[in-house]
Amino acid sequence: MTQTMQIRPIRPEDYAMWKPLWDGYNAFYGRSGPTALADDITQVTWQRFFNPIEPVFALVAEQDGKLIGLVHYLFHRGTTRIEPVCYLQDLFTDANARGRGCGRALIEGVYAQARLAGARRVYWQTQVGNAAGRALYDKVAEHKGFIVYAHEVEA
Repeated sequence: MTQTMQIRPIRPEDYAMWKPLWDGYNAFYGRSGPTALADDITQVTWQRFFNPIEPVFALVAEQDGKLIGLVHYLFHRGTTRIEPVCYLQDLFTDANARGRGCGRALIEGVYAQARLAGARRVYWQTQVGNAAGRALYDKVAEHKGFIVYAHEVEA
């Protein structure tokens, strides 16, 4: 019998099930094989979820004792609001769990955490070609028309 999907905060004992989802997320964005994230980045990211002075958090979707999705988010200050703003940084659902409401449930989980933190805005970005993700995002948020620029600053 299949249990109901549960959205919950990540726990230290989740690492072995979280890591394949994290690797899948990174592979989706071209970070695998020779372009994979360095392991120390993964380890520091994992540690931040459990460090009380870090503003980085994670929720997972669990069903039948397995993790089937993850979402990472953080809170930061802004110049156009007094209250904190929530940035939904990473969202990934296992391929076998897609189309069953997992992504939406994870986003709604972040919305709930934002409300608890006093944040009134949650935002995120995705690649233009992420058609499946954008089909969901168009249902749960408003595309504000911004284009993202990035520049890597050399040390």
